Amino acid sequence: MKVLHLPTTVGGNPQRLSHAERKIGLDSSSLAFHQNFFQFSADKVLFKRNQFIRNEIKRWFLIINELKKHDVVHYNFGLFASPFRKFHLTNQQPGWSRKFYNFFYGYPFEGADLKLLKRSPTVIAVTYQGDDARQGDYCLANYPIHHAHEVEAGYYSDYSDSLKRERIARFDRYAHLMYALNPDLLNVLPQRCRFLPYAAVDLEEWEFVGVSEAEDVPHLIHAPSDRSIKGTKYVEGAVERLRAEGVRIRFTLVEGMSNDEAKKIYQDADLLVDQLLAGWYGGLAVELMALGKPVVCYLRQKDLVHVPREMCDDMPVIDATPNSIYEVLKDWLTNRRQELRQRGVESRKYVEKWHDPLKIAAGLKKDYQTARARIASEA
Repeated sequence: MKVLHLPTTVGGNPQRLSHAERKIGLDSSSLAFHQNFFQFSADKVLFKRNQFIRNEIKRWFLIINELKKHDVVHYNFGLFASPFRKFHLTNQQPGWSRKFYNFFYGYPFEGADLKLLKRSPTVIAVTYQGDDARQGDYCLANYPIHHAHEVEAGYYSDYSDSLKRERIARFDRYAHLMYALNPDLLNVLPQRCRFLPYAAVDLEEWEFVGVSEAEDVPHLIHAPSDRSIKGTKYVEGAVERLRAEGVRIRFTLVEGMSNDEAKKIYQDADLLVDQLLAGWYGGLAVELMALGKPVVCYLRQKDLVHVPREMCDDMPVIDATPNSIYEVLKDWLTNRRQELRQRGVESRKYVEKWHDPLKIAAGLKKDYQTARARIASEA
């Protein structure tokens, strides 16, 4: 079975999933239109900088000639291979070039690849990963704790919310399989959409390191891709307060590094604070847990209905909110310091059970086969 993952490298999830699918016998590959500074390795990066015309020719050659040669096309981050409209701020008109692009190119051709694929026996799958589905109006109305309350004006807008809803509806119309990596997304996605654990960590590459028992001063790390989204100010405030009280702590803020560069710092960590606003842990937390490091994160309890009950029961993540992060860190870095190593061991076991890319790929293979059989029966 020939599988193609596209069109981004967000979180490295599609690339790692494709790699795992190859290991279990699928002819799987990943394609990204652009590479980002994290440098997650895709099998092919299609576009080059400052070559708009040439890039668009490559895009349409892919859509018209290449996609239909695959048995499965698995979209990630809720994006099409076709052109699509770009977001702009609510209280700020977009530049004329973006207006022109959206009206004459993005809008007319948005989702054209889905229409073409629907005429073929190709399985269409899509995975949502975060802000590709999150809508500001819903988050503000339903979540007292959320980064929608923290980000700058225009990060979410009426325009972006409506576009996301349109794109979700389009995928719901054409896709055979729909997944989400974060449970809160299932509140705004079609009911048939399923929760899928992160598959971005190769357990052979991220071997167990654990927490050092010999280290006198615990090493706390926080690695925000966006400070306002991750709740960085609350982490820094808690660290400053702990230091003022005389608590010995080594704190490292990891930013602006490739994934390989950051990994060297992660291996020396004793505790990670992941994100305090989104309501679920991210791919970074899975990496640290794979290394045998305990993780602190805000877990929104009402969203856990979308997560397998057994997974919730096994979860070793230490729950904290912006209001409780100081107390949680103080407890674990002082009174419960000796428990960090055991919590790290539990974290590794959790990742092996729930985030093993090979297990997740095997489940997807069954889904692909079931969808292929259904398409064949309807032909």
